Amino acid sequence: MAKKPELLAPAGNLEKLKTAIYYGADAVYLGGKTFGLRAFSGNFTHAAMEEGVRFAHERGKKVYVTLNIFPHEQDVKTFPAYLDFLRSIGVDAVLVSDLGLFMQIRKDASDMEVHVSTQANNVNSLTVNAWQELGASRIVLARELSRAEIQSIRAATSAELEMFVHGAMCISYSGRCLLSSYFTGRDANRGACAQVCRWKFSLVEENRPNEYFPVAEDERGTYIMNSKDLCLLPYVGELSQMGIDSLKIEGRMKSVHYVATAVKVYREAIDACAQNGGSFIVRPAWIEELQKASHRIYTTGFYEKKPDGNDQIYGTSSYEQTTDFVGVVLGYDEAAGYVHVEQRNLMELGDELEVLQPHGDVYRVVIWNMTDMDGAAIERAPHAQQHIRICFGRPIEKYALLRRYRKESYQ
Repeated sequence: MAKKPELLAPAGNLEKLKTAIYYGADAVYLGGKTFGLRAFSGNFTHAAMEEGVRFAHERGKKVYVTLNIFPHEQDVKTFPAYLDFLRSIGVDAVLVSDLGLFMQIRKDASDMEVHVSTQANNVNSLTVNAWQELGASRIVLARELSRAEIQSIRAATSAELEMFVHGAMCISYSGRCLLSSYFTGRDANRGACAQVCRWKFSLVEENRPNEYFPVAEDERGTYIMNSKDLCLLPYVGELSQMGIDSLKIEGRMKSVHYVATAVKVYREAIDACAQNGGSFIVRPAWIEELQKASHRIYTTGFYEKKPDGNDQIYGTSSYEQTTDFVGVVLGYDEAAGYVHVEQRNLMELGDELEVLQPHGDVYRVVIWNMTDMDGAAIERAPHAQQHIRICFGRPIEKYALLRRYRKESYQ
């Protein structure tokens, strides 16, 4: 019988945490203002984190907090107070990569679950079992593992195993990168990555300092370290059969639209696998959904084979998507048939929108009647986070997202 894995989603801020849970995540991972590896994702104040934990627990979901930086001496001085705070609000686990922080947690908070981050380069069963013997309850596998290696590790350990199945791939081994520090002074291993691997590079010869030569293919330069995005959706059934405990979506710096889309697709896939006793067929609609939110071209990473040039994007560092996120539904007036929407992108009368709901199928509507919150008719909603009312003529779930197909991909 296939194991039904946990679906673990990113939460870059409180809105994304709530979105992930509404759309089906079993747990979320997030960072505070310190000790996490995403300094620019918004992150959580103490008050927001406490609210997020309460929101999740009221719905039977879990919250894991990232403490996965490689701390310098000045960092560790503030750690005990932060750890006390995390215990006080009841976080379900913390993610750690540094051995010193790990041992401090085991000493001062032995009742707290500790998950070992992918940053710790967990690529073999000896490492996994060593962390388990030290007291870790879960180990996040490195992205640089093949199917056969994952199977071998699973067979050799009783520890919980978590792995990334969707999102950005880092060019540096398990994310331990020095490029950002070298070029910008921002330490990727302390949460401030400048994503240098996405920059455009050219070759310069020592005696020709002002002449720039293409490394490959593009006369303007080439993106020699720009990986495609990971997508292991077709292998959800296989990973379930294998006994992986948690399937993780990358993306604390991604949009609400990205979180909702990815979480809903993987939720449906995991549930379908469980309902069919481990048998699994990928639905074309799931693949189509994953094209709608911002992403790079997809790859299977290291899972099927060692990545080669086909797993890199040499011509650009830009993302692609087939739809634009234009609004989030805050409520529905059944008597009047109006939907209360917070605008996130320009909307106009006549626009055909697609509705993505936490539950149920995706469908399309045309905006034929739109007003401001006082009931005055408007033709456009151009202002950021403007609150408007749209007549849909059918019920719609709270926290549904509205999106519009881009002209170049309109169907």
